[in-house]
Amino acid sequence: MNAFGFVPLILIFPILGLLINLNFGRKMNEKWIGVVACGAAALSFGVAVGTLITLLRVPQGGEVVLWEWLRIGTLEVSIALKVDALSTTMILVVTGVGTLIHIYAVGYMHGDPRFARFFVYFNLFLVAMLILVLADNYLLL
Repeated sequence: MNAFGFVPLILIFPILGLLINLNFGRKMNEKWIGVVACGAAALSFGVAVGTLITLLRVPQGGEVVLWEWLRIGTLEVSIALKVDALSTTMILVVTGVGTLIHIYAVGYMHGDPRFARFFVYFNLFLVAMLILVLADNYLLL
C-alpha cells in the first residue's frame, strides 16, 4: 500500500466545497457559504500537514497514480500526483495561505450579490494551484 494514498484528499476537499457552493449556494446564507469554502481549504491544509508528517517517515517521497490517462505503444501517461519535499512545501504554502485568504475574503466579500460564485471560483483556483504543484508529468501540469 502506498504511504501517500490519502494525498488525493487535498484535491477532493476543495472540489467538494466548490460543488456544494455551486449547487446550494443560492439557498444558503453567506455564513454557511463561507463555512463550506473555508472548511474545504482548512481540511486540505490538514491533509497537507499529514503529508508532511508522512514525508518525514518516508523521505524519498512517492507517487500516487490516480488512473492511466493514455497508452500508445510503450508510452504510458498517467494522472498521478508527485509527493516529495518540494511539492509538500508548496502544498503547505498553497493550502495554508489559501485558507487564510478564504477567511479574510468572507469579511471582504460580505454583502456582495455574487458571494457564492466568488467562493466557487476561489475553491476552483485552489484546486488548480494544487494540481500545479502536485502534477507528476508535464501533460497534467
